[in-house]
Amino acid sequence: MLEMPLAAPVDYVPAVQPPDPAPADALWFVFRAERLLVEAGAPLTGTPEDPRAWPRPSWARLPRATAPADFGVAPLRTLYLGRLGAEHCFAAESAADAAAAMGFAWHGLRSLFGVLDEAAFALAGRALQLIDWDRTHLFCGRCGTPTARRATERARECPACGLVAYPRLAPAVMALVRRLPDEILLARSARFPAGMYSALAGFVEPGETLEQCLAREVLEEVGVRVQNVRYFASQPWPFPHSLMIAFVADWQNGEISIEPLEIEAAQWFKIRTLPRLPQPISIARRLIDAVIAEMSTGIR
Repeated sequence: MLEMPLAAPVDYVPAVQPPDPAPADALWFVFRAERLLVEAGAPLTGTPEDPRAWPRPSWARLPRATAPADFGVAPLRTLYLGRLGAEHCFAAESAADAAAAMGFAWHGLRSLFGVLDEAAFALAGRALQLIDWDRTHLFCGRCGTPTARRATERARECPACGLVAYPRLAPAVMALVRRLPDEILLARSARFPAGMYSALAGFVEPGETLEQCLAREVLEEVGVRVQNVRYFASQPWPFPHSLMIAFVADWQNGEISIEPLEIEAAQWFKIRTLPRLPQPISIARRLIDAVIAEMSTGIR
């Protein structure tokens, strides 16, 4: 099994009910919108490959305390996440205008990849998604009544009509299409940093399988049909609440014809003359690197 950034650490045990009494040195994942509160070192210098991940601190640590008030935060909501090894972990949300206490700073999660401890980084992704879910399900989607958290599982329940809301995931399929002997199909969205290309991806629609989604998305976005679809790996992606499921596929037929509402550009690239690629935080980069390695050694 491939290890992916943002996947649950092996020594993490999720839980809903916090310990009593509250631990004195719990790890706290406190967010202001999508920015995490950390103790951070001086900013790194250099040319950023992905502007969305900068500025990056030279090091970062999570606050440890009994409650957010201990480090100057008045939380709007808190959630117990469970244990990371022997350490209890909590998530919290601050007000949008909350200032960071002395010695702390707010940083976007992307900027902390490779800077924050790997396990803490993964749990930060989980915490960000759970905080977003808790905030956006305060009221019943069926009747509008204020919801309440369930004590025994991660869910919010409507006391009036009984509707239960669980944390939401949006499955998205990623497809890297090969054209043997030495080409891969990459595309770019207008949202990407300048010059960056990646594998194709799209969200699964109701009533379709992952394989059907892959075939539909590739055909819709670039006008190409594929065959020999093979599973690669999956990755949680908390921007905001996706599960990326990556596949490799072979070109069957068709010429590139982009859907301009989805894709800004797409083309076949020789594996030795590639454009700017996504950062290693993403499954897209892991997928591209693995396929290039296979094709370079003649594996078919």
